[in-house]
Amino acid sequence: MSTPEAKQYNYKEWYATTKPKAMQPDLSPEEKARPFAKYFYEEIPQPDPAHYAMMEKPCDPAKALHPSQMNELLNPGYLDVEIGWCNLPDGAGFIANKIVYPGVTAEMVDWWFAWHPLEDLRYRIWYPPQHGGIHLSPEGRKRILDESIPMSERNWGVVHHVTENCDCGMENITISFLSPKDYGFDMSRFKQPNVATFAGGQGWAVTVDKNDESITAPAMMCHIFRDTPEGLEHRTRFWLGYRLSNGVPECTLPPGVAVPQVAIQGLARHNVKEFTRFKHFLPRIYAEFGGRMTV
Repeated sequence: MSTPEAKQYNYKEWYATTKPKAMQPDLSPEEKARPFAKYFYEEIPQPDPAHYAMMEKPCDPAKALHPSQMNELLNPGYLDVEIGWCNLPDGAGFIANKIVYPGVTAEMVDWWFAWHPLEDLRYRIWYPPQHGGIHLSPEGRKRILDESIPMSERNWGVVHHVTENCDCGMENITISFLSPKDYGFDMSRFKQPNVATFAGGQGWAVTVDKNDESITAPAMMCHIFRDTPEGLEHRTRFWLGYRLSNGVPECTLPPGVAVPQVAIQGLARHNVKEFTRFKHFLPRIYAEFGGRMTV
């Protein structure tokens, strides 16, 4: 996964001559007519400078959480690295982020992760500067809309096909959402007060201008939430270069190959930015549209 320094920034040349969807200046007439289009035009809140600065340099790999240790996220308290990123000794990329959402509940999060993939614009309004679009298969859409399934479970087994920019240019990303059990969590411990809800899975990211020299690898994504006196606490973990094989995390990188740091840091910074927006955005859009899937 490592490449010469120049190739790590190939995206910039493409970006200078292309207008990816997330950077288009306006919505289509059909999109403008949607009742939530107004959120696309809002001023986007900037991350807390101290929080964002924690993604400036790599953290100590010895303090990073290995994917085989994911059940430590079910313990009370905090781990050594709650905000940061690095390469693990095996070359994989590690990302951690933590943010607290005053006034947000687990029910809001469950609704959002089911509601937003149903329509391209719903994903774009989440973080307009970098979110390009999303779609589901007919089977995935059917499950998301199945009212017999609890909202917290509707994404289980559903694949989100996403286009977004994680600070390294636009990518097409597939995210296969999983139940916490299939992800590998100890379900005997997966409960309050240490867990309120979860959204996670595994996937691939491929640049939209993919060529024979493009670099790609799987990744594991974990968003785990718990209630705190300050509000719902969101703890993120990514492991780039890992996939689940028969329910066990497996590094897919050849010996001596590492995920480029620019890709790890880019996703880490993107995570801070999009979930800073989420913090301010979710309570308002839930108050207007929450609890229902069609608008």
